[in-house]
Amino acid sequence: MNVGEKCERDAVAIGAFENLTTAAQLMREKNVGFVVVVEPGFDNRLKAIGVLTDRDIVRTVVAREADSRCLTVEDAMSSHPLVAQLPDDLLDTAMKMRERKVRRVPVVGSSGELIGVLSVDDVLDALAP
Repeated sequence: MNVGEKCERDAVAIGAFENLTTAAQLMREKNVGFVVVVEPGFDNRLKAIGVLTDRDIVRTVVAREADSRCLTVEDAMSSHPLVAQLPDDLLDTAMKMRERKVRRVPVVGSSGELIGVLSVDDVLDALAP
């Protein structure tokens, strides 16, 4: 079974230079704790360049008592995240996620364009339907 068969295709994305408050509001609106940070890539497809979690926002803003209105997504995001490609083996990807201690990974196409997100829950659903 491959990643493309099980990933969620409706990834929530945001640009690196968006305000961090905007990112938090987007997460609340979409009811997610993870967004993929993107930039325009080849053929105007969105290229995944990082990820931002609600935990990243807490560590950057709340724990440091910073003003979120003065920060951008780039200030809090994780650059160079673990990513998966559509044909990658699902179990191999799950092992990499476990090693890196991440619960979600962006799924990208052959040119790095954002396709979706694979979560631990997607893997569990595939293994225990």
